[in-house]
Amino acid sequence: MKLTVVGCSGSFPSAESACSSYLVEADGFRLLLDMGNGALGELQRHCGLYDLDAVLLSHLHADHCIDMCGYFVARYYRHDGGPADAIPVYGPEGTERRLSTAYGDMPDEKCMSEVFDFRTLEPGSFTLGPFTITTDRVSHPVEAFGFRIEHAGRTLTYSGDTGPCDSLLGLADGTDLFLCEASFTHGKEDIPELHLNGRQAGEHADRAGAGRLVLTHIPPWTDPARNLTDARAVFDGPVELATSGAVYEI
Repeated sequence: MKLTVVGCSGSFPSAESACSSYLVEADGFRLLLDMGNGALGELQRHCGLYDLDAVLLSHLHADHCIDMCGYFVARYYRHDGGPADAIPVYGPEGTERRLSTAYGDMPDEKCMSEVFDFRTLEPGSFTLGPFTITTDRVSHPVEAFGFRIEHAGRTLTYSGDTGPCDSLLGLADGTDLFLCEASFTHGKEDIPELHLNGRQAGEHADRAGAGRLVLTHIPPWTDPARNLTDARAVFDGPVELATSGAVYEI
């Protein structure tokens, strides 16, 4: 299983990275986790426009889903004639309505569903291509999900956006790579049920027994070096910062 960081900036794109988007590949199947601001352009460095097999959207904040509107255009108005075949898009309840509203006037009211097969996420497990996906709700002001992705005995856990919560620990239990948000700075922001800081991400990785921690979704106003230091203070395993274009073999 291969993970490519397409974008890892939180809230809005930085000078170095698009917002949240992560490409997971195994056995020729390409799964995208989130498609935030700027991600569609970066994705094309790693994958053809029509080569994705499925998309998982953790929640419906713009920095995790808004480039799906541009992706709709690419698939619906494909240059070689006719919309591309529909691919599964899993997201919270109301995903199709949210994206259609964000796009604006549509050629017809159902055309977005011609290229996206929308499916509503619920806590539990399902098979998607070669992957077993386990999802659960995490702590955020809107309905939001974290994901555990398993393939050939290896596991990747993606937090999405979340504050501290037990469900995230369950998803990350014994995971080989924990891709965990760290938006806040320890000792600075304290907003319940919104985001994690670097120390909290490290604490979750430690309690879950994760093999490796990669900090992501760090917004441009947060010092990533501080969050890295804070995570390393409480987690003994390997810790690093996500960077655009980084590749991990899991």
